[in-house]
Amino acid sequence: MFLTMFFMYAAFIGSSVFFVYRFKKNFVGILNKYLCYGISIVLILIIFIIRKFDVVECDIIFGHLMVFWFVIYLIINKLFKCKKILVVDIVSLVIAVTYVSIGYYTATHVKVIKYEFETNKDISDFRIVQLTDTHIGATMDGVKFSEYMEEINKYNPDLVVITGDFVDDDTKYNELIDACEGLSKLKAKYGVYYVFGNHDKAYFDLREFKTDDLRRELEKNNVVILEDEVVEVADNVVVVGRQDKTEEDRKSMSSLVSSVDSDKYMIVLDHQPNDFENERKAQADLVLSGHTHNGQIFPVGIFIRLVHMFDRTYGYEKRDNTNFIVSSGMGGWRVPFKTLANSEYTIIDVVKK
Repeated sequence: MFLTMFFMYAAFIGSSVFFVYRFKKNFVGILNKYLCYGISIVLILIIFIIRKFDVVECDIIFGHLMVFWFVIYLIINKLFKCKKILVVDIVSLVIAVTYVSIGYYTATHVKVIKYEFETNKDISDFRIVQLTDTHIGATMDGVKFSEYMEEINKYNPDLVVITGDFVDDDTKYNELIDACEGLSKLKAKYGVYYVFGNHDKAYFDLREFKTDDLRRELEKNNVVILEDEVVEVADNVVVVGRQDKTEEDRKSMSSLVSSVDSDKYMIVLDHQPNDFENERKAQADLVLSGHTHNGQIFPVGIFIRLVHMFDRTYGYEKRDNTNFIVSSGMGGWRVPFKTLANSEYTIIDVVKK
């Protein structure tokens, strides 16, 4: 979250400075030099006023605009020796608006991602649906989320799991209620299980509801909350629900599953994909995570891969007999833009070999 905010704020400041520079370049021959500076500064002040209404979305738009301005400037003005400076700015603006529009479409249209795994363990075939990182209120409200629950029922899931960040820091209370009521529509044979993410308990005490309200609404709508708990949901199938990595009293993987029979098929729900090796050593069969949003906003995704911030940023990985899936989530943090990832929920079929 804080890394994303840093990139967006830096991009906004950079784009503001670049805007003043480009405005002067375009109009210095038409207007007085000082008048150019004056007009551009007034425009920047207007942008700052707009920013007060939604700082993050404003930073994203102008940050992308700066990036495209710079790239198009290099390509057209340097490679093709274009002398018409205004052309560079118009082209970059069109591309930036198109790119951000695609990002909005990607964030607000949810895809279905499917996986299938075989197992030698003595279980019946079953289907899991993973929901994660909905961040209710950012890319969809509770009513829209409920519509997706009806769509999920058509896949006849045996088990539905929610791997954290169901809500965001500024989710409205009525949106929470609508979304939780949507969960009650799910018709999963073995129920719906949930673990907390880092945003579910909120970083700041500014939300309209408390964590206890979230618990109550989830439980009222037949959702089972797991906090470092193990439950057998079907014959020889156990679900291990871990507390989020940010919790100081979170149990180690080894202590959490010390009494779990290795003959049982073990599904681990862990919001942040940062403990793969210990989950492999614990002989988990399937580990489901979210949190990363696959970067969500360029260039955050590239950066977190370069510094290996997570064991995996997105997709599927296998270590020994443990299958890991990291989903980019149904929604996104704070803003309705995904310029580097899909919005998705995941269907996993586990079949007897």
